[in-house]
Amino acid sequence: MIKIYGMPSCPYCSYLFPQIEGNDQFVFIDIGANVSYMHEFMDLRDHNPVFIPYKEEGDIGIPCFVLEDGTVTLEPSDVGLHSYSETKACRIDGKGC
Repeated sequence: MIKIYGMPSCPYCSYLFPQIEGNDQFVFIDIGANVSYMHEFMDLRDHNPVFIPYKEEGDIGIPCFVLEDGTVTLEPSDVGLHSYSETKACRIDGKGC
């Protein structure tokens, strides 16, 4: 199962909902719904080098996809989904969402 970390209020995340609805290959984890989900995501973000260029740009790094083998990507196309736009992820400063 592919984990998708994100928030429903993020347009890049919510764009995925119709694509994953009814597909048990994916599970969406709302990082704003529970502090333990946020902690899980932040631990991943703080320690995985895939986030470095995103953090340097001020991006939060959602949606984030964790494959069954532990591979982490921020590109929907890597898991067979379509992107909202060419923008990579929501920005911490609010300019990307």
